[in-house]
Amino acid sequence: MPRIKAQKKSVKQNIVRKERNKEQKEKIKKIIKQAIKAKSEDEKLKILKEGYKIIDKAASKNVIKKNNAARKKSRLVKILNTK
Repeated sequence: MPRIKAQKKSVKQNIVRKERNKEQKEKIKKIIKQAIKAKSEDEKLKILKEGYKIIDKAASKNVIKKNNAARKKSRLVKILNTK
């Protein structure tokens, strides 16, 4: 357990950041699952736009790395085009 005041604050910040990052990663997983279930073209287009937005936002906030984001976007398009 940290004894110094700055360390205590750091632990609290890490907990908050971990939760925030977890939420964003869960959003990415959720949009990919929606892409797998998508049927109509309109639905696919909507999911693609939203997916790009979520993935780019996560990459810009360093939740995921930029190459990871590019790979996820590529795979999202691939999933939507296969059906």
